[in-house]
Amino acid sequence: MGALDGKVAIVTGGASGIGLATATRLRAEGADLVLADLNEEAGKSVAGDLGARFVRADVGVPSDWAAIVAEAEESFGGLDHAYLNAGVTTQQPDITAVTDEQIRRVFGANVDGVLFGTRAVVPALERRGGGSIVVTASLAGIIAFAPDPLYTATKHAVVGFVRSVAAQLEARRILINAVCPGIVDTPLVGPARETLKAAGFPMIPPEDIAEAVLYCMTGAAGTGACLICQPGRAHEKYDFGEVPGPRTPGDAGRRPPGM
Repeated sequence: MGALDGKVAIVTGGASGIGLATATRLRAEGADLVLADLNEEAGKSVAGDLGARFVRADVGVPSDWAAIVAEAEESFGGLDHAYLNAGVTTQQPDITAVTDEQIRRVFGANVDGVLFGTRAVVPALERRGGGSIVVTASLAGIIAFAPDPLYTATKHAVVGFVRSVAAQLEARRILINAVCPGIVDTPLVGPARETLKAAGFPMIPPEDIAEAVLYCMTGAAGTGACLICQPGRAHEKYDFGEVPGPRTPGDAGRRPPGM
């Protein structure tokens, strides 16, 4: 028996890279799949190989999310897990050279895709009594990454969102976690791939990230966690620690109301 027998999962960006590796792993664990991607030709091919359903979708467009969720519920009767993985980079370190189009594209895919995606899948997960959401963030979501500051900004946003929304979703019996890979050997690396290979710098096989996603979906990570993924290491939760609190007399350690 597979860990996801009888479950239904959505994978965005499922036509290549981490999405493809994860879709393959989830299918091997018994899940029924809906793959979403902008690349219709590749997406249909992968879906055909895996016996999955395919939806051509731009994750930054709310109406496309309605179509993704509808496909899961109409084809398989519901939704149990969502992997919000689709994302892009700018590969532009110079903030003065970044175009309006690049800004809108990277924030649309990386931030809007997670926000619209979460909003869309939560009601469907609730209809099944709960489930899980996993988001692809990045090490760039917890560190400074000078080669692509806009990409870094989007991943910091994703990490903050996952950690902040976890408590309210847990009350609805929905877990949400993020995977935070270092450099993964996928097309997203772009021209830097050859430089990294020439330097002998290790890249992460996308199958390792699929393992971390499955770990989250099975509930082993709890909720609100960010799993660090690095070459040759088992995935592990990142410890954010606590920020310094007030030190005024009588207020040491206090938190603001509602936190």
